[in-house]
Amino acid sequence: MKLNDLKVVFMGTPEFSLEVLKMLIENTNVIGVVTQPDKIVGKNKEKSYTPIKKLALENNIQVIQPEKIRKEYDEIINLHPDIIITCAYGQIIPEVILNAPKYGCINVHASLLPKLRGGSPLHHAIIDGYDKTGVTIMYMDKGMDTGDIISQEEIVINDDDTVGTIHDKLSVLGSALLLKTLPNIINGTNDRIKQNENEATYCHNITHEEEQIDFNDNVRNIFNKVRGMNPFPVSYFTLDNKVFKVYKVKYEKNNKYQNKINGEIVIFDKNNLGIKASNGIIYLLDIKKEGKKRMLIKDFLNGDKENLIGKIVNR
Repeated sequence: MKLNDLKVVFMGTPEFSLEVLKMLIENTNVIGVVTQPDKIVGKNKEKSYTPIKKLALENNIQVIQPEKIRKEYDEIINLHPDIIITCAYGQIIPEVILNAPKYGCINVHASLLPKLRGGSPLHHAIIDGYDKTGVTIMYMDKGMDTGDIISQEEIVINDDDTVGTIHDKLSVLGSALLLKTLPNIINGTNDRIKQNENEATYCHNITHEEEQIDFNDNVRNIFNKVRGMNPFPVSYFTLDNKVFKVYKVKYEKNNKYQNKINGEIVIFDKNNLGIKASNGIIYLLDIKKEGKKRMLIKDFLNGDKENLIGKIVNR
């Protein structure tokens, strides 16, 4: 079978999935797209389509949006796809779907499995201090990201990377790797490698409580957390009953302020705002105070005349 004859049903939801779907539209026969239901947003209660639905409609592709795919799958199976490809879809796929296509169900996962199984591998690759991450093309089974590995490709995580930059890099990488892998799946020459359960790690979806910066932590962990939540969902702290969203920081390890409380503002001048952590100082570089626009710290300090020295955050 030629690649452009391959009948594909694609399942995905967020922007991360877009590059994969674009590639499939250009190179295969996408006969259906499955995505999450529309959301009702705003004061006018308007329907909001997923990014994947918008792209499918632009290309006149049938869109299926089950509330619960474990119960609403007949329409998908009745399309008789040769293969089903998923990328950040957002629901557990039932076995009746997994077993339906000739070439199986393939997932594009944003980590080097078995590391970072679960729903937030982009964030946790940075938050958990990984020095590299990547994309895995895998066969799906009934477990969460436990299926056999077909192919992988990795990238280095640099200190200037954020979840935003990793998102963009892996979205492109995943699309390219899938395109390279699909012919091998079709002709049966692909690898099928069992995952090593002893090396597995998991990453749950991030809660709002976890977005708050804990200044009892060490400076490197705080630095990673801020990067791993920029630009979404964005870490924060509170001060004087106001929320401060934090987009970028730098850190300094030192013992200068061991007599101060973790979370205390210990440096405050026209250029710097530093907050004590367990083993050093976190310097804010890019923030957004509740009710204000996002700004660089120099602009914030130039506009906010209140002396914050000695104040303690998250109280």
